[in-house]
Amino acid sequence: LSPERRAALGASLPLLQRDYRFERVWFWGCIQGVRGAYYIAEGLGPDRAAPRSRLYSLNCLDWSLLTPATKEMLALAEQVKGRFQGDPSFEYSLSEINAEAAARLLESDKEPVMKEEARLVATIELIDRAVGIVPRGAFVKTALGAVHENRHFEGLSLAEAKKLSSYFHLTEPVNLKNKTLLEKADLDPSIDFLDSLEHDIPQGSWSIQLEKGGTVVVLRSLLWLGLTFYHVPMTKQFGYIYFGTGEKNLDLPFML
Repeated sequence: LSPERRAALGASLPLLQRDYRFERVWFWGCIQGVRGAYYIAEGLGPDRAAPRSRLYSLNCLDWSLLTPATKEMLALAEQVKGRFQGDPSFEYSLSEINAEAAARLLESDKEPVMKEEARLVATIELIDRAVGIVPRGAFVKTALGAVHENRHFEGLSLAEAKKLSSYFHLTEPVNLKNKTLLEKADLDPSIDFLDSLEHDIPQGSWSIQLEKGGTVVVLRSLLWLGLTFYHVPMTKQFGYIYFGTGEKNLDLPFML
């Protein structure tokens, strides 16, 4: 980010948190379009597992709230090929993407188009589900089912930080439900309530690197190029950011 963009974010994000009454605001990253870029922020409430509010800006100062992505929007966004244009009102013709969806919309007297704004929020949701990650123990699940930040989390040890099994997807678990009772016996239900990265498909879709003389662990996704996660072992510092074109690397299985 340029110094101007950093200064703009430093001024606008605290105002965003105040105006929308978010408990916390994350700068999520940037999706580069052909004619412009979308800067994305996420607003969080007390329950970290609850759906997040997503906002975008074209100049890092003026923010617009995105409507939550529906299942249909997610399915269509996965089928759209090519770069983002950088114009929220740009319309994609559904007849080229999915003829069935276009026919359904025509029957209900709606235009068979998908706005780029809808593709944007769906892509953010897809990236968060696939590669939005946190270290093991950073979040704790209460007896009532709410997920909060773990105040006792002091960071992973360097040995743990080098393992993929020490990182979890911050989304609804899928693999965990398929585990046997024997496999679940060693798990702590208050901490191990998410899916770990070790079973991600395809195998090898994460790159782990040590930087700054082994004081920072960096994970990069090869499936969504541009997603970078960092963690400073033995501290509470961690986070991820996405800077890319919003396109999935579908060639990854042939590159491994």
